[in-house]
Amino acid sequence: MKNEKFPCLIILVFFLLIFFKTSVFAESSYVLPYPSSMPGSLSYKLHLIYENISKYWYFGDFGQFDYNLKMTDKYLVESKTLFEYKQYLLGYKALQKSDQYFISALPNLIRAERNGKNSFQGVAELKGTAQKHTEVLSKLQQEVPQNFIWTPEDAKPTNLNLKDAIDKSIEIRNKYL
Repeated sequence: MKNEKFPCLIILVFFLLIFFKTSVFAESSYVLPYPSSMPGSLSYKLHLIYENISKYWYFGDFGQFDYNLKMTDKYLVESKTLFEYKQYLLGYKALQKSDQYFISALPNLIRAERNGKNSFQGVAELKGTAQKHTEVLSKLQQEVPQNFIWTPEDAKPTNLNLKDAIDKSIEIRNKYL
């Protein structure tokens, strides 16, 4: 009796998997990096110092473009992770940094084009980045509260409009799609 139920169970599971496929959220082939050290740790402060020094290592139009894309990815992943852990103020600040680096990427491509360099691959990479970031931000939009009131000790509370910040980030990236 037991031997008859096992094959039936396997066939049932197989058909359920075929007919009830779950949709995959990610559409872009662009891969975001693994989150590095997070705010509050000693290694994060050291990493910020390293980041400020390393920006001078990336020279030239394409070097600065790569640096800005790397940093916008880093801060988007940091923001996403912080939002998931309900660290809304730190996530909000990381999202703003990600936006600044994303905006800074395009002028480097324009400068490269003016200097007679082929920027086709950079434009394609920027579009892939924008698409992946939009996917991540759209998912975050559903998980993060619209507003958050951050109340520090012995200071006035600050209202963080997280929905508007995420909408602004999506709007910035949609310009490049």
